[in-house]
Amino acid sequence: MATELANPQTDRSSLSAEGQVFEISKAVTFEAAHYMGGKPEGHPYRAIHGHSFRLEATVAGIVKPGEQWVEDLGHLAECLNATAAKLDHRLLNEIGGLEVPTLERLCLWAAADLKPHLPGLTGVAIARPSLNERCELVLERG
Repeated sequence: MATELANPQTDRSSLSAEGQVFEISKAVTFEAAHYMGGKPEGHPYRAIHGHSFRLEATVAGIVKPGEQWVEDLGHLAECLNATAAKLDHRLLNEIGGLEVPTLERLCLWAAADLKPHLPGLTGVAIARPSLNERCELVLERG
């Protein structure tokens, strides 16, 4: 249910966040290499190659009492930076759980790393912007 203003220029009292569900997102970038073992000899994915990645997390919930936000964006940034640091300038295949480092598995791995610190986490996306590729994992709320 969207908040409607009788007069958006003067009716600021109806801008109450109470009871409203919001989603906020933050993204960070990292660089990493990988290869896709099991591909036939000569397949371009079989060789080690690198990408610039974008990691985005979405947190949903109601505004925290007395804080006027769902989650401190600074805390969200800290969590994302800590997760990205575990992947940055690494060979992803050498990280536990990423032996086959597809975008889907990267989403699952990042979600598992972030969830203990972000209880309202509802989505994780991994993108390779230079290739116009993106994968999003949608998590259940609550």
